[in-house]
Amino acid sequence: MTEGLSLGPLLLRWNGLLIALGVAMGALISAREAKRHGFDPEIIYYLFLPLTVWGTLGARVWHILTPSLSSVGLGLTSQHYLTHPLDFIAFWIGGFGFPGALIGGALALLYFSKKNGLPFWALTDVLAPGIVLGQAIGRIGNYFNQELYGLPTNLPWKIFIDPAYRLAGFETVNFYHPLFAYESLLSLASLFFLLWLARRFAEILAAGDLFLVYLVLHAFARFLLEFLRLDIALVSGININQVFFAVIFVCAGIGLYLRHRPVQEL
Repeated sequence: MTEGLSLGPLLLRWNGLLIALGVAMGALISAREAKRHGFDPEIIYYLFLPLTVWGTLGARVWHILTPSLSSVGLGLTSQHYLTHPLDFIAFWIGGFGFPGALIGGALALLYFSKKNGLPFWALTDVLAPGIVLGQAIGRIGNYFNQELYGLPTNLPWKIFIDPAYRLAGFETVNFYHPLFAYESLLSLASLFFLLWLARRFAEILAAGDLFLVYLVLHAFARFLLEFLRLDIALVSGININQVFFAVIFVCAGIGLYLRHRPVQEL
């Protein structure tokens, strides 16, 4: 398997290329959604830099505070980053965590919306389809890095993981669940559902409903997929990512219910 696309001395890794493609395609579909919601489509390009920067920083901080088992095995603990602060910006060392990207991106959007007098929740609806499309495309890059695989399996769609990329204790196991593919396909299904929902129920959806539905769908999927994941992030012996997505699922679900619960007449 080739590592990427060679352009002279420059090597563009497949994982990075697919993440970049996912971001670009997500921006395009969000620009179309912005126009449909009555915004100037160019707002997406003004949002692109702050969301990317703060989402990336948030994802990096989450990884540093909640390193996965494989990172801990390599000595990349939270304490390591405290004693080697330059490794924080050495993005090729360690990794990123999507919960942090979600938090960082949300804070950046909140600041942007308040600074420019724009409705925060309406902007989240504009961005939701683009986020989920970016995830669907970007997750494919995990295949080329041979990461985000799950428990051993002999199912027909199993994937082979080279010995160099296997976790400790699984050195002799060849085939695993392709968790990245599961998440990519679920994200793609969520995209079509969100686009259908936005058009079919446009008259009754409140601002932010689409984003809350996205959170419910993604959090539920990630919560379940964590049961299959080998390289989990443990905090005090608890799978912190699974707990995070459980909280997001409950909070987003309650938010949707409170917004649309039947009003009882007195």
